Amino acid sequence: MIHMSGQVLVGIDVGGTFTDFVVWRNGELLIYKTPTTPDDQSRAIVQGLAALGLARDDSEHPAFSIIHGMTVATNALLERRGARTALLTTAGFRDVLAIGRQNRPHLYRLSQQRAPLIVPDELRLEIPERLAATGEVLQALDESAVPAIVQQLEAGDVESLAVVFLFSFRNPAHERSVAALIRALAPELPISLSCDVLPEYREYERTATTVINAYVQPLVARYLARLAAVAPAPIQIMQSNGGVVGLHQAAAQAASVVLSGPAGGAVGAFAVAQQAQNADGTAAAAINVLTFDMGGTSTDVCLCPGQIPTTAESVIGDLPLRLPIIDIHTVGAGGAALPLSTAAARCRWDPAAPAPCRGQSAMDAVGASQRLPTPTSCLGAWIRPGFSVAAGPYNWIDCRRTARARWVGQATWVDT
Repeated sequence: MIHMSGQVLVGIDVGGTFTDFVVWRNGELLIYKTPTTPDDQSRAIVQGLAALGLARDDSEHPAFSIIHGMTVATNALLERRGARTALLTTAGFRDVLAIGRQNRPHLYRLSQQRAPLIVPDELRLEIPERLAATGEVLQALDESAVPAIVQQLEAGDVESLAVVFLFSFRNPAHERSVAALIRALAPELPISLSCDVLPEYREYERTATTVINAYVQPLVARYLARLAAVAPAPIQIMQSNGGVVGLHQAAAQAASVVLSGPAGGAVGAFAVAQQAQNADGTAAAAINVLTFDMGGTSTDVCLCPGQIPTTAESVIGDLPLRLPIIDIHTVGAGGAALPLSTAAARCRWDPAAPAPCRGQSAMDAVGASQRLPTPTSCLGAWIRPGFSVAAGPYNWIDCRRTARARWVGQATWVDT
């Protein structure tokens, strides 16, 4: 059991469809849900806290703290809407990101297409410098090349920069020197150094992870700055490995919060399983559990064989992310996904609706007779007639008049 006498804790998880709140106060749990505000996710957080009576300078309630799981970095990567990012690397190594490894997603497919790189060719820049594998300087950093590089960054409207030099994990002096020179000329430009993000060998993984950090860092930093300005209490951010960090560290190491929200779901589900197994007071045995976290946009599962599994071999948006994360597998369909037909006339749930049109907001935007079934409503109607979804009672009688609803019923074995 949880023993936190007098302390108020608030857990907040921002998903693609809903923002969920869990409040621990006076030994009791309170759960609250409100639609996510995609244009500024902090608005839904402030609205939810106000509805729960946890507003700034509220003397009626004791001080509280917030633990927040977010999807800002996740969505930016998956939807490819991060910052315009440049890569600065050792001369001769600008194509490490493009070459990658020899791994092929489809081994026997003769013609394969790769997704566009998040750093375009014209923004992969080089500078003369070279370190040996021991960290010894073989070629000094050409500081005279920095002004021209800054001009290229400004001409390319670059919003963030990743710096990855060969063997900088042995000697970070060149990376730190070039960062200082660039900051003197472009003080507003966010810079991610590989010696800070991932100081270890394997050039491709180190480059990709540093680029991911640079790609999402401006978005995460802006979001957290807005949140800090309006939040009524101290905030800690869930990391992808299941731990928490402060706002400043999360803003600087944005790649570490790519799976912030899903990690919180796995940790919470595993804790509930532990409490349930130990409720009778007997000696704790190994807990083998499969966590299942269905949101409105996606569903996350995690197999926990006695502990929460972690890995450093993950791939996010076709790029390797070599940072410790909980080993979570995501299915791109959630409770508010919309049904689409496949070539085989089978039902496929598609979460790809624009962010403002998911879940409850999508239901509210159309009339009751036009509402389409979702996985949640199909299962609910199958189990119990009159099942209600978050947008209100789901009018299955009106919806089943549409040909789309009849087809969905056939594909999902629901009697329409």
